[in-house]
Amino acid sequence: MGIGEDIQGALSDEILTTAVGDAWRLAEAELLESVVRISDEIQRLEALRIKLVGAVDHRCTVDVLGFPNAKMWLASKTLLEVGAAGRIVMLGRGLRFQPEIAEQYFGTNISAEHAALIMKFCERPPKGMPDEAMDDCRNALLLAATGPTANTDALRAVIARLERIFESDDPPPSEDTELNEFHACKTLNGRIALKGDLDAVAGEMLLSALSGLSKPRPAQDGTKDTRTPGQRRADGFTELLRRYLNSGIAGEEGGERPHVSLHVNARDLAEHNACSERGQQAAAAASDGTLFDVDGVAWTEWMGPLSLWTARLLSCDSIYTPIVLDDNGAPLDLGISTRTVTKRQRKALVARDRGCAFPGCGAPPSWCEGHHIIHWSESGPTDMGNLVLLCGFHHRLLHHSAWEIEMGADRHPTFIPPQQVDWERKPIPAHNRTRPLIA
Repeated sequence: MGIGEDIQGALSDEILTTAVGDAWRLAEAELLESVVRISDEIQRLEALRIKLVGAVDHRCTVDVLGFPNAKMWLASKTLLEVGAAGRIVMLGRGLRFQPEIAEQYFGTNISAEHAALIMKFCERPPKGMPDEAMDDCRNALLLAATGPTANTDALRAVIARLERIFESDDPPPSEDTELNEFHACKTLNGRIALKGDLDAVAGEMLLSALSGLSKPRPAQDGTKDTRTPGQRRADGFTELLRRYLNSGIAGEEGGERPHVSLHVNARDLAEHNACSERGQQAAAAASDGTLFDVDGVAWTEWMGPLSLWTARLLSCDSIYTPIVLDDNGAPLDLGISTRTVTKRQRKALVARDRGCAFPGCGAPPSWCEGHHIIHWSESGPTDMGNLVLLCGFHHRLLHHSAWEIEMGADRHPTFIPPQQVDWERKPIPAHNRTRPLIA
């Protein structure tokens, strides 16, 4: 079936009517059937999206995407987080080389998660498995993943048995460093979730480093430490990071040693007791739609919004650089014109752009560089009206493509796409200007 036919038959009028109608009026049997049928359609649409994204990844160049890869492009155009977009791109890319798995997935016989697991096994089979065994192993995995009763634990059990069957003289999985993974993902509530899989040696180093920092600490009067083991390990890991950053051996990023950067209005740092008044102001702002005009939120380069309580705690022991901003959040002219961006100008750029300013990117400031809108070689000054913060990829893209930048009336950069992206070349606001500012 072609892609056009897939789209045409994706959502029938009957299913749409059921979905948007009054579900409480349906009989129980109709309600159950509707949920199953809509779930089937969602599965078909998800398979179709992965097929199309695989084609985008294969065919579209960075000049057309405007991003270094299809993952970043997809995340910028949809409600997907970067990690979820990346999983879609990787699956679409891998299925191009695994026609047997693709046939079962696009036929909606197996789920995306199970297709990814089987694909990973096929891409990195056990080192002792002969090539001629691949077809039988793949078929066994596809059989275990087929149908609504299939579950991930059962599929992983089959994978584990195959890995044990084909063990060789190579290092066992517990000592294979090529299997190491470490993920750090921002959650929707502004925290960070860690997930890792390390070999035995790396695990021993980690646990040894955490041992002394995460042991129970009774109070001076002998009161038992009330923290759970998980809380103690989290505190120990935080202390490990603090000591590493304070050691001065972490190299440089963006011309400075890695450190925690905090952006906050000076008046918000001052202690005051007008909490009730601020609460009334926020409530009034929420009712009239101007909530994002209210100050009272700090901002960090990696994790975003931060409460004033924590901002005040961090500011008690810090080196600060005052940056004066206008009403639009743009730094006032620092009055310096040199070929390279000074450290003070860079801090001002970070305060204004908050990372890569290219629409939809927002890479953290430590990965970014100062870019001259009018090149220095063309007599472009190194001042705030001619500078924009860009990640390495978008810095190169601006130098080698038809994308252009103009400084808007609000003293924030605006991006003009090439005609191959937008025939009318409508200006696009900088990344942090596409949503209301909150600090």
